[in-house]
Amino acid sequence: METMHVAIADDHPIFRSGLKFLLETSFKNIVIDQFENGEELLEFVKTSTPEIIIVDIDMPIKNGLEVCELITQMEIDSKVIVLTMYKDIEMLKLAFYNGARGYLVKDNTSEELVDCIQTVREGKTYMAKDVRELGANLFSNDKAKFQISELIGSLTQTELKTLKLVSQKLSSKEIANLLFVSVKSVENYRSRICKKLNLDARNNSLLLWIMDNKIILDSIKEFD
Repeated sequence: METMHVAIADDHPIFRSGLKFLLETSFKNIVIDQFENGEELLEFVKTSTPEIIIVDIDMPIKNGLEVCELITQMEIDSKVIVLTMYKDIEMLKLAFYNGARGYLVKDNTSEELVDCIQTVREGKTYMAKDVRELGANLFSNDKAKFQISELIGSLTQTELKTLKLVSQKLSSKEIANLLFVSVKSVENYRSRICKKLNLDARNNSLLLWIMDNKIILDSIKEFD
């Protein structure tokens, strides 16, 4: 069975220890690294890529939202789960728009942690039950944007780079030169992107999709 690598950043040692115990009892093959602030975690991910990163929002030096944003900018493939006491709309919105894949509330961590991790490992997003109704209301006026954000969240960093370049109207050859890969590789990336975006890979459907959603794409932080 493949080993899962998890990094935890929280400035409360007792909570970190409890979370580590919970993870080790819930998953058989797991490696866990612990950090007491966001800056330590960011230094770590420069040389290592944990599959899952769990961060508290309130941390010294670099908080959890800053960590989410910087990891997205660094184009690291880790999936970030925000773990917090906050149950308000603004924090929920900021977490997902800064690149988080999961949002857990500390009150119910033990009940939902496994479901959350399994969900984000599948490339989906997860909201804690305590904020799920709030989240539905949050995105009800912006449903298209949230749905596109979820779809984009399922792309790998290479696929995301390719999508960005396609949106700039570059040819497969030009994209291949920029990514230092073959044209065939770019075509494969485009095909996988179409599949994840539920598009027909033929008839310029990807370009049409980008044209239809350009305003939304430009406003999503993961796409910037």
